[in-house]
Amino acid sequence: MSDFQAVAKVGEIPDPGKQVVEVDDRVIALFHVGGKYYALDDVCTHDGGPLAEGQLDGYQIACPRHGARFDIRDGRALTLPATRGTAAHEVRISGDDILVRLAD
Repeated sequence: MSDFQAVAKVGEIPDPGKQVVEVDDRVIALFHVGGKYYALDDVCTHDGGPLAEGQLDGYQIACPRHGARFDIRDGRALTLPATRGTAAHEVRISGDDILVRLAD
């Protein structure tokens, strides 16, 4: 598991909102919903679509390509055509920094 890395500042992402960040050359979708932050690989497991470009609805993000929905809290695939989840990563706040630690 990697170390926590600063990826954004508190207040940069509206609530609800999303932003694409990079951690160790990996593209991550960072979400701000209900006062908390969540991080997923920015990849739909159905066909590799960019999740952060999709519609955010509560705690669900829909892939803009074919509409597969994922739970931003844990990466679970919620609807077809995706049949497996995407990687979820640990997020914490330190001062004004939003930090992400990759899960693998």
